[in-house]
Amino acid sequence: MRKVLCFYQKNCPYCVQAKKALDDLMNENSQYQNIEVEWIEENENPDIIDDYDYYATPSMFVDDKKIYEAHLFETYQECKEHVKEVLEVAMEMNNEDPLCL
Repeated sequence: MRKVLCFYQKNCPYCVQAKKALDDLMNENSQYQNIEVEWIEENENPDIIDDYDYYATPSMFVDDKKIYEAHLFETYQECKEHVKEVLEVAMEMNNEDPLCL
C-alpha cells in the first residue's frame, strides 16, 4: 500500500483545512480509508524534512513525489480538490503495484 506523507505545522490554518478535507473525503469515499496517511510536524522532525523539497505547508507526497503544496489564500474547496488528487494518485499507484492484488 502506498503511503501519503503530509508535512504540516501545528498552528498553520491551511494545515487544519487540509486535515479537515482529508477527513471529509475519507468519510465520503470508503476506498480512501485504505490509504495510509502519515502527518509529520516539520518543526519536530527537521531530519526528515531535509529529504523533501517544498516551501509551504501543508505539502503532501506519495512515494517521494510532491503532489500537493498549499498556497496563500487557498479556499477550503481548492484544498479539498488537491487533497482528493493526492488520494487518487495514491490509489492509482496502489493499483499499479503488482504486489497489491
